[in-house]
Amino acid sequence: MKLIFEKHKDGRRGFSYGSNCVLEAKLLPRKYCRAKAAILPSLSELDVVRHYTNLSRLNFSVDTNFYPLGSCTMKYNPKFTEKVASFEGFLQLHPLLPQLSGGGKLAQGSLEVLYETEKLLCEITAMSAFTMQPLAGAHGELTGVMLIAAYHKDKGSRRKYVIVPDSSHGTNPASAAIAGYQVKVIPTGPDGYMDLAEFKKELSDEVAAVMLTCPDTLGIFNPRIKEITDLAHKAGALMYYDGANLNAMLGKCRPGDIGFDVVHLNLHKTFATPHGGGGPGAGPVGVSEKLAEFLPISRVVKRSDGSYALDYNYHKSIGYIAPFYGNFGVILKAYAYMLILGKEGLTKVAEIAVLNANYCQAKLKDWYDLPFSKNCMHECVFSAARQVKYGVHAIDIAKYLIDKGFHPPTIYFPLIVSEALMIEPTETESKETIDAFIDTMIEIARLAKENPSLIKQAPLNMPVKRLDEVRAARDPDLSWKPKI
Repeated sequence: MKLIFEKHKDGRRGFSYGSNCVLEAKLLPRKYCRAKAAILPSLSELDVVRHYTNLSRLNFSVDTNFYPLGSCTMKYNPKFTEKVASFEGFLQLHPLLPQLSGGGKLAQGSLEVLYETEKLLCEITAMSAFTMQPLAGAHGELTGVMLIAAYHKDKGSRRKYVIVPDSSHGTNPASAAIAGYQVKVIPTGPDGYMDLAEFKKELSDEVAAVMLTCPDTLGIFNPRIKEITDLAHKAGALMYYDGANLNAMLGKCRPGDIGFDVVHLNLHKTFATPHGGGGPGAGPVGVSEKLAEFLPISRVVKRSDGSYALDYNYHKSIGYIAPFYGNFGVILKAYAYMLILGKEGLTKVAEIAVLNANYCQAKLKDWYDLPFSKNCMHECVFSAARQVKYGVHAIDIAKYLIDKGFHPPTIYFPLIVSEALMIEPTETESKETIDAFIDTMIEIARLAKENPSLIKQAPLNMPVKRLDEVRAARDPDLSWKPKI
């Protein structure tokens, strides 16, 4: 398919600037004006519409394809939340209005959304308070570790380590390191759980926090989680909950009830707001009562007269961690999602997500290696080690799935599983869709043994075939250059 620049035709025009536009441009200071015209293609409106419409038809998306992307919870995003986010009163609201209108008189609806979303998240997680500001999951992680550091500093406690399991998300040790801590990694035992004996060895009065994903990235819920949190608290450490996998626990188990002190949530995963392609995201952070005074400013409070305002009066706060109030549109969509589902609906989300993942695991365990043979939660992790014997790797399986109309599952993660295939069907897919995916995975397992070269050639039906991925990474061609 040609680039839009390659479709250029001299003299063709899709839009004519009116005199008002020209006048406004002339009013700009000269330093902001171009010295010469921008190099843009000349096309009709129809040419442009067709170009981008046809490009969009080449994309994978949750609206068009099954996305069993483990650890990312890429579920369908209901369109009614998009409609809510496009309401004029929300869409056109300027973020400076609260400061400019005597306590937010013109922004009461938006402040109420932030306030009520925080209260709902507190109930779901058993936390005392939330900040809605973090702009992504990793940003929430860093905010959470900063809160932990502020807490220990306030207590006069000099602690320098953060413990993470080797099955953690890669952002966990990164966030801890950015916040100034050294990271201690605990291996996974043969049972698929964090090695408790090794954990006890590393636990000391120099440990600031333990960062755990629950259920973990193997899709397993650790039955000794309460024992782990109790041990950490006994040593004076705080427990950090990576909420990327909360989809498995909604309405079933609250992090605060099992001993976690800090929680970050991915609204763009668990609460069905669009994500992918770099954003937008939202990673609110919740804390127990003893950490609430360190939350970022500003915080939305409800006054005695029922109105809402921004409160900056927290002298122990870690300060600002984002401009304005976070990704408000994402928060708004998540709020609408929680309201329409309610307690029973959110609980059903977890039940169906776990059922679907165990269904996939049961159907595929005879065809792919299962590193840890036990019931999974919302995702199951296989290994393609059996297929490697025939020269077929996880990446080859992923490429073949693309040809079949499925987005590949997460591959090569978690890192502790060789040739990992991490499958998360979510709760939004029908049995027919999941069965079609399972049938294709079985087809791949058979072909790996009978005709491996066919898999290694895939994708054959896509606009872009097999790339030299090393060369593409080292020498990317990312922009059009005019011919001289």
